[in-house]
Amino acid sequence: MKPIIAVPKAFISYSHDSQDHKRWVLDFATRLRNAGVDAILDQWELRPGDDLPHFMERNLDTADRVLMICTPNYVTKANAGAGGVGYEKMIVTADLLKSIDSNKVIPIIRQAGTHNVPVFLKSKLFLDFSRADQFEFSFDELVRTLHGAPLFEKPPVGNRPFTPVADTPPDRTGDAVRALMMLIVEDFEAGDDYSIYRVLVDKAVMSRSMLDLAIAKSSTEGLVSTDSAKNVWITEKGKHYAITHQLDKGGKADTDSTT
Repeated sequence: MKPIIAVPKAFISYSHDSQDHKRWVLDFATRLRNAGVDAILDQWELRPGDDLPHFMERNLDTADRVLMICTPNYVTKANAGAGGVGYEKMIVTADLLKSIDSNKVIPIIRQAGTHNVPVFLKSKLFLDFSRADQFEFSFDELVRTLHGAPLFEKPPVGNRPFTPVADTPPDRTGDAVRALMMLIVEDFEAGDDYSIYRVLVDKAVMSRSMLDLAIAKSSTEGLVSTDSAKNVWITEKGKHYAITHQLDKGGKADTDSTT
């Protein structure tokens, strides 16, 4: 089952500047409702004889967001605490004081060349609806904000790209090759033409994985050769390696054999 998504409720606060402005606000609220937002507007809710302060207080309290449409006249009235706008200011300011980090109020700018907001909203980021050519961009951002669906999601933090030197496992294959060659030289000096792999596994003081890596590296470097059963033969180059590293019988380099 798909989760039930709550419909965001937005209370629209504005001043009745003119019939054109009231019509703009009505169209704005209608578009919000068509976009899945429960827009609350006095033009739909109030009738002659209704209690205006009660309407404001009830809807400001229950709304998820308050959209304050900041025309010059709205800003002037809000700062002066005049009329209905002033009453809304009083209630919203009290709500903000309870939670300093509240983002309940979104200033909507509708002005010509200015971006003024009431003093108590100075710290809030606003959306600019002043220009017709920017309306769709601002409206999309507003609707995404109301629905909690930002255009860009913050990606998760990945793993750190660096590994401290102390955390880097040392390359032990060099030592493992020397240990392997000691076993092979021991067998060779004892008269065996090759070293049996399963015997090397038993005699080696290393894991079988490390032994296999050492055999592979020794083979790549031409020190040994192997057959299908993984038995190991020492090569001429391997014999020179044994002498150079004093792995031959007696533990001393045989300088005569290098000539």
